[in-house]
Order: sequence, then structure tokens, then C-alpha cells
Amino acid sequence: MRKPVTARPDETIEAAVKRMYENDSSSIVVVDDTGKPLGIFTEKDLVRIVAKGIPPSTKIEEVMTPRPVTAREDDYLAVALQRMLEYRIRNLPVVDREGNLVGLITARDVTKVLKLYKEEVGEIE
Repeated sequence: MRKPVTARPDETIEAAVKRMYENDSSSIVVVDDTGKPLGIFTEKDLVRIVAKGIPPSTKIEEVMTPRPVTAREDDYLAVALQRMLEYRIRNLPVVDREGNLVGLITARDVTKVLKLYKEEVGEIE
């Protein structure tokens, strides 16, 4: 799990994408004043808005995916992976019991875990 890159709902797409670039992140989680996730904006969303000609000055809240699928910090990794597979997502925000954003699991993280597992145990069947 990594520290998520975050944005405020009234930030522009341009500002959010710059922060994604600076942090080598494939997504940015849009949070409210209390730190609860309101939405998520990913590289896939960026492709969509460029293709549609949406101006970079548009507020991120207008183009984010609202109410993102999340995992709880005390969930087993298998639960998080199941959600990622079920919803076909590559970025899964992780929240605490109060719903505050505490981390992010990405497809890259999953790949690293599987690679380590393969090195320790051998071939994955």
C-alpha cells in the first residue's frame, strides 16, 4: 500500500495531472475537507477527457469517477484484490473505519507482491 496522491474537488484537471506526474502516480484521489474520498481520477480518465476535448481548466470534480470503490485498512489483501478484479479497476483507495483515506493499492503493488511470492515460493499456478 502506498501513500495516495490527493486533490481538492475544486482543483483543475491541469493541477491534478501535474501532481500525478510529479508523484509518478497513475491516479489521484479527490477528498473532502475531512479526508474522505469523494472520487478518483485516473490515467484512463485523462485519456477520455483529452479525446473529448475537455479543457484542462475544468474542475476535477466534474470529470472524476464519484464514490470510488474502496477497501478498508483491516481487509485481507484477497478482499482488496477481489474488488479490483470485480470492478475492473487498477487503483483502489484504502480507508480507515471512519472512512478517511489512508492509502492506495495499485495494480503495480499487486504485481510486486506476486513477483515476491514467486521468488519465495516458486511458480504461481
